[in-house]
Amino acid sequence: MAKSVYTEENIRSLDWKEHIRLRPGMYIGKLGDGSSADDGIYILLKETIDNCIDEFVMGAGKTIDISIQGEKVVVRDYGRGIPLGKVVDVVSKMNTGGKYDTRAFKKSVGLNGVGTKAVNALSAFFRVESNRDGRSKTAEFKVGELINEELLEETTRRRGTKITFIPDEAIFKKYKYRNEYVERMLRNYVYLNPGLTIIFNGEKFFSENGLKDLLEDNNSKEDLLYPIIHLKGNDIEVAITHSKTQYSEEYHSFVNGQHTTQGGTHQAAFREAIVKTIRDYYGKNYDASDVRKSIISAISIKVMEPVFESQTKTKLGSTDMGGDLPTVRTYINDFVGKQLDNYLHKNPETAEKIQRKIVQAEKERKELSGIRKLARERAKKASLHNKKLRDCRLHLGDMKSDRRLESTLFITEGDSASGSITKSRDVNTQAVFSLRGKPLNSYGMSKKIVYENEEFNLLQAALNIEESMEDLRYNNIVIATDADVDGMHIRLLLITFFLQFFPELIKENHLYILQTPLFRVRNKKETRYCYSPEEKNEAMSKLTGKLEITRFKGLGEISPDEFKHFIGDDIRLEPVMLDKALSIEELLKFYMGKNTPDRQEFIIENLKVEIDLIESN
Repeated sequence: MAKSVYTEENIRSLDWKEHIRLRPGMYIGKLGDGSSADDGIYILLKETIDNCIDEFVMGAGKTIDISIQGEKVVVRDYGRGIPLGKVVDVVSKMNTGGKYDTRAFKKSVGLNGVGTKAVNALSAFFRVESNRDGRSKTAEFKVGELINEELLEETTRRRGTKITFIPDEAIFKKYKYRNEYVERMLRNYVYLNPGLTIIFNGEKFFSENGLKDLLEDNNSKEDLLYPIIHLKGNDIEVAITHSKTQYSEEYHSFVNGQHTTQGGTHQAAFREAIVKTIRDYYGKNYDASDVRKSIISAISIKVMEPVFESQTKTKLGSTDMGGDLPTVRTYINDFVGKQLDNYLHKNPETAEKIQRKIVQAEKERKELSGIRKLARERAKKASLHNKKLRDCRLHLGDMKSDRRLESTLFITEGDSASGSITKSRDVNTQAVFSLRGKPLNSYGMSKKIVYENEEFNLLQAALNIEESMEDLRYNNIVIATDADVDGMHIRLLLITFFLQFFPELIKENHLYILQTPLFRVRNKKETRYCYSPEEKNEAMSKLTGKLEITRFKGLGEISPDEFKHFIGDDIRLEPVMLDKALSIEELLKFYMGKNTPDRQEFIIENLKVEIDLIESN
C-alpha cells in the first residue's frame, strides 16, 4: 500500500468566507430546508436581526421592517447606521465589529463579530446599505466576494442599516422560509424588547408586557392554574404559572435577547431558585419534582459578555453575570427568593393554589413510584437498545458536535419498514424506534398509562424525557408511517400521546411527519420519485419512452438503497404545529374524543399535518 505524502503543499490557509462555506455547521448549526426552526436559513435571519435589536437596546430605532418574498430577505432598521468608512469591513472581515467595545454594547446579543459575515458568505447575493449623517454607503457581495461598492452619496433616507440577502442554494438545498417559524422568532424579539415594533410582510408585532405576554400568547387561559406571576429587575425578568393539564415542566429561557433553547446555567439556577423559594415559603421540604410539575415559565437575563457553548448560542455556559455582579446562580436565587416570596405573601389565593398543586403532585408521584420502578425494570429487561431502539452515535446533548441539531429518532411500525430505515440511515445522527402494532389511544388517560403500557414506557425511555425536556436525546422526532389509513391512524395516536403527556415537544417544534414518495416513475435513463398524484402526472408527461410506474403502498416496499435518498439530504419533513388559539384540552377533545364530522378538517386546520389524498388504484 502506497504511503501518503505529507509536505508543505498539504498545508492550506482558508480565507474567512472559504472557512464558513466549508464548515457552515460551526457558524449556523444544521443546514436543512426550512422545515425545522433550527435550520440555517432562520439562523441567517436571526443573525441579521440581532444587530437591529442591539441598536434598539442602545436607544436607537424603535422599528424594524422585515420582508421575505420567496428567497429574498430584506431587514431594515432605523438605528445609527454602520459607520460609513467601515461598511465593507463589518460584513466581510472576521472579528470586526462595534460589539468588542463594551462601552457601546455592554450586554449585546452577539459579541464575536461573526454573524453578518456568515450571512454574507452563505448568500448567493448580499447587499448592505448604511444611511448615516445625511450620507449613504452600499456594498454588494456574491458568496462573500465583493462585487460592487458604491461611493458615498448624499441621501434624504432615514438613518439606519438595510441588509438584503438571498441564501445560497448550493448550501441550502431546496429551502423555503416558513412564516410560522419566522413569526415565532419575531414574537420572542418583541417579548424581550417591550416598545419595539417589528413589521413583517405588513403584519405588526409588538408587546407591552414582555414575558407575561409570551406565556399568555402560548397558552389559553383555561389551561392556566392561576394568573401569571410577572417579576422584573434591572437585568432579570421572570414569568411563572402552572398548567392544569400539562404533566412536565416547560421553560422559555433567554440571555441578552437570545433564545437559549438548550437552557444553560441561568435556566438551571431558575429551576433551583423556584424550588428553594417554595420550600422556604411553606416551611416544608417538598420534593423538587412535585414543586416543578406542570410549571410553565420564562426567564430572561442580561449578562456582560456571555459565553455560549456553541456559535448558535442555544446554551449559556457563563457562570458570572459580569462586572461587580455575583454569579448567575447567586443573582437568580437572590432575585427569585425575594420577589417570588413577596408575591406569594401578597397573593394568598395564588399561594394556596400552588400548594394544592404540589400536594396533588406528591400524591400522584407516590402512587406511581411502584409502577415507575417496575417500568424501569421492564425497560431494562427488554434490552431497549438492542430490540426496540437502534440508536445513533450522536445525541442532542453532545455539545461538542456541530451536527447535534441533526440528531433524529424515526418512530416506525413493522419490521420491514424499520428494517429499511435502519439499513439506509446515517448511523451518526439517525436512530430508529420500532413500534409493535398500533399504539394505545391515550386520550383522557393519566400519566400512569405511560408506565403501564410497554410501548409508551419504552418510547419515553428512548427519548429520555421522564424527568425533564432538558434531557431530550434527539432534536427531531419523526413519525414514519405508511401513507394509508392505518398509517394515518398510527400518526394520530402518536400525536395524541405527545399532546397528552409531552406537549412541549410539539410546542418547541421537535415533532415531524416523514414524507415519503407515493410513486416511482422511471424509464431506462431516469427515475423520478413523486409525493402526490400531481407529481406523478407531471413526471409521466416529462419522461419519454416506455415507463414503469410503481405505487408504494408501504414503507417496507421501498428498498434501503432507495430509502437513503428520502432520509438523507433530500428528506422531506412536515412539522406538527399547534394552533395557539386552542387549549391542549380542546385539541384532544376534538382530536381523539368522540367521532365528529369535523375531525379531519380540524386536524388539517389546527395541527397542519398534511394528509395525502391517495389514489385508490
